[in-house]
Amino acid sequence: MKMLTVENVTKTYGEKQLFQDITFTIAEKERVGLIGVNGTGKSSLLKIVAGIDQPDEGRIITGKDYSTAYLEQQPEFTADLTVLEQVYHGDAPILKLMRGYESTLYQLNNTPNDTRIQEKLFKLQREMDTLDAWDAITNAKTILTKLGIEDFGQHVGALSGGQKKRVALAQVLIAEPDLLILDEPTNHLDFDTVKWLEDYLGRYKGAILLVTHDRYFLDRVTNRIFELDRGSLFSYKGNYAAFLEAKAIREENDAATYEKQKNLFRRELEWIRRGAQARSTKQKARIERFEELDEKLSNGRPGSEKLDIALTGRRLGKQVFELKNATKQYGEKTILHHFNLLIKPGDRIGIIGNNGTGKSTLLNILAKRIPLDEGEYNMGQTVKIAYYTQEGEDMDENMRMIEYIKETAQMVETSDGNFISAAQMLERFLFSPYTHGTPIRKLSGGEKRRLYLLKILMTAPNVLLLDEPTNDLDTQTLTVLEDYLEEFSGVVITVSHDRYFLDKVTEQLLVLKGGGHIESFYGNYSEYLEKMSALETKIPARTSPVSKPPQKEKKKKMTYKEKKEWEEIDDIIADTEGRLEEINSAMSESGSDFTILQDLMKQATELNDKLEQLIERWSYLSELAENE
Repeated sequence: MKMLTVENVTKTYGEKQLFQDITFTIAEKERVGLIGVNGTGKSSLLKIVAGIDQPDEGRIITGKDYSTAYLEQQPEFTADLTVLEQVYHGDAPILKLMRGYESTLYQLNNTPNDTRIQEKLFKLQREMDTLDAWDAITNAKTILTKLGIEDFGQHVGALSGGQKKRVALAQVLIAEPDLLILDEPTNHLDFDTVKWLEDYLGRYKGAILLVTHDRYFLDRVTNRIFELDRGSLFSYKGNYAAFLEAKAIREENDAATYEKQKNLFRRELEWIRRGAQARSTKQKARIERFEELDEKLSNGRPGSEKLDIALTGRRLGKQVFELKNATKQYGEKTILHHFNLLIKPGDRIGIIGNNGTGKSTLLNILAKRIPLDEGEYNMGQTVKIAYYTQEGEDMDENMRMIEYIKETAQMVETSDGNFISAAQMLERFLFSPYTHGTPIRKLSGGEKRRLYLLKILMTAPNVLLLDEPTNDLDTQTLTVLEDYLEEFSGVVITVSHDRYFLDKVTEQLLVLKGGGHIESFYGNYSEYLEKMSALETKIPARTSPVSKPPQKEKKKKMTYKEKKEWEEIDDIIADTEGRLEEINSAMSESGSDFTILQDLMKQATELNDKLEQLIERWSYLSELAENE
């Protein structure tokens, strides 16, 4: 059985120790989800397992032929490579072969009479046969298409960030390693693509180690959970739901242990205060035990760290937003077309739709960052917007965290009427006091997003506009954010592909269909999907042309000529398939005679075209035959 073992691994980043002396094994066909608060070292651990980074201590143990493929959270590409060249870019033998074959085929198309290129292509074809690489090429193009990438010749440098992430995902899926390592694979994917990826990973033959904020995805894909918590790693059997149950039990046990340690600490503290005159071995041991207890208890009660963002918001009047006959276009692309929208106090709205339909544009219009081409926009006088953008804001990387937060407010009011300092707010967001002076450049991507979220919430808004808030935030932060939004008295409007987040936060959906067409649905995302599924089941029966066929489309009986053709077409198809097989065999046996090879390739192309026409004709005649 193929497996990977991480043995006594320790990693420090600057002055911060991410994890210490952790050990685990990933066996064949295990699907492991790695979770933890941002900044605990999830991405660092993935890079160590992938062999991209090295641990300070410990080692990674695998067999000699064990392979891994790693999807980075922010992949970097060579801009002048095409999509196919990038997908085939890698050290695996099959990827090198596929890369060489596609490149040579492209050269031959440009110079079909070049015998040197013909000879190289023929050699590569034989190697493709040996490694069964033909299916891999088909699989590569299928995966790219499923991920929404259809122009395989496009240069990677011209792609958007989301498209680059999809190409990188295709690249690691095609490699089919023993261990597939994925860092936030669902970022920038719409629902249909996420569902396809769930199904694909469910059939994957190797092992999987992944980090994701998508809790439905985590629940459906994984059969084991690793949790990084305060430098230690905890392992749980089962999916995300099983993890939540097991963690609750562990924290209850930790709490009971904490109370026992606290009582022992009191007794030891009293003994220390009385003083130990003689330095016996026993007394020294008691002093050491006291120091150990002091260190443990100073870290706080296990499991007690919790995001607390119960901040007060400004009063919101009756008028929020209203769009009347709103129109917005970019060139020939229509985002809004005479669109009417009334946002009321207390609304919880999710904006969904395929990529490129204008979801972020609609948020920017509501935030008054983008003007309408036509129509009317009205905003209430009491509206105070906080806009959490997908890109975040430009942070001064040299600024310290406490300075960044104090730019917004030195003190903030909580929902219970008390006032707390900016430093206390940082602590509530799981930034320990000793880190408050840390320059922003030293934070992880997720920590920067959490800091940005804190800053906009400290502005005391009554309208929250959230553009993909689940990207790059850990599951614990998201859970508490959702709880905060439940208690939030203002308006929430969010763009998200995260099904779990939409189910918990929204009560109404705006569905952008493209071309300016927008539908409204009252309910959460799962309810919307159920409705769409029910409609898809009913529509064919209701709209089928068989139920009410136009008289002019009524199928006719076969003519004498068509009957004769129907009787002979099976034999013609079989004969054509036989001749095509003979041509393919002859191509394999033609050796280095490229004149013969070129002629055979031409014949094969003609036979393939003929076969396609015959199959289309057979389909037509078979429908007529059913009416006989």
